[in-house]
Amino acid sequence: MPGTVHYETSDRIATITLDNPSALNAFDHAMCVDLKRIWNDVEADPDVVCAIVTGAGERAFCTGWDVASLSREDSENLVPGDRWSAPYGYLTALQNRCWKPVITAVNGVCNGGGLHFIADSELILAAENASFLDTHVAVGMPSALEPAGLARRIPLERVFRMALLGKQGRISAQEAFDLGLVGEVVPAAELMNRARETAAVIAQHSPTALARSKRAIWESLDRGLDAGLDAAHTMVERHLGHPDPAEGSKAFLEKRPPKWAPYSGTD
Repeated sequence: MPGTVHYETSDRIATITLDNPSALNAFDHAMCVDLKRIWNDVEADPDVVCAIVTGAGERAFCTGWDVASLSREDSENLVPGDRWSAPYGYLTALQNRCWKPVITAVNGVCNGGGLHFIADSELILAAENASFLDTHVAVGMPSALEPAGLARRIPLERVFRMALLGKQGRISAQEAFDLGLVGEVVPAAELMNRARETAAVIAQHSPTALARSKRAIWESLDRGLDAGLDAAHTMVERHLGHPDPAEGSKAFLEKRPPKWAPYSGTD
């Protein structure tokens, strides 16, 4: 289904909009392919420092896999294999190893596979009407991948409550804030303006320092504390050879905006 993701850039910020309103912004194989391409573009574009992900309309952010697509050509794309061969293995920046910061602006219901975006985002803003749930078990499917990511963000009991209770495990925007799942709750009409304001603050900073910060923090979660700190220290040591630390100090002393070097990857 072409045209179900809109991508635009402005003022060093990329905006990615899931746009499949007839299916409450659910994703199908075509949208997954588009998202993989877009995240590669975000990582490679030197004019983009951070990204915002949101959904079209006011009802839903993303409701997971578009079940109706299984009766179309998508059924042949869902074949057994590892998670990297699955079309939903490349939905998010983190899955695609895009190290630029991501703000997710949740404009409505986020269900099932839509929770990948929540689990993998750095900053999350929610409209007051947003809600979070996982109905996999209600349709006979295991709630597995998304909770594994969410368990790194919120208390385990609440993850199980969402996974096992289906619709009855729904989390409101306010509860999501109380749990630390989202960082801000704002009126729906103000959501995108607030997301852009936040992105503009991020975009003022060294693009490479931002990307390396993101990578060090996420990768530390995949290691023990000592190994995570060692890897983070290596990242800092490597960054000392980058021009931005010297430029940042010089700009501070000269009381002027810094002139950051273009981002060229974190390796």
